[in-house]
Amino acid sequence: MPETSGYSEDDVQREVTELQSKSATAARIFDLRRIIGGLFVLYGVIVTIAGINPSDTTLDKAEGVNINLWTGLGMLLLGIFFLVWLKLRPTPPPVPPATETGAGAGTEEKPAE
Repeated sequence: MPETSGYSEDDVQREVTELQSKSATAARIFDLRRIIGGLFVLYGVIVTIAGINPSDTTLDKAEGVNINLWTGLGMLLLGIFFLVWLKLRPTPPPVPPATETGAGAGTEEKPAE
């Protein structure tokens, strides 16, 4: 007689479905494009603000080029690119593992003794 654990097949299936949805949510939250894009936008804003009113010594060091402004704008554009890419091509949900329900599953014959 098989042991029963008190869970029906429906309970197990519901639990598996819930875990799969949590896994898909975690995959979307921790997508590297979101993290990289967010950091580039944040640092881009900071560097761009620093480049809006440069001092004369900063411009002299960079031979007259407002390097903070241009670098900050470049970082902003790169961060926005990553975030737009994430929006246009979201992470697909993970594919559930294939179960062995095909022919021959569990039908192995024992060798004759």
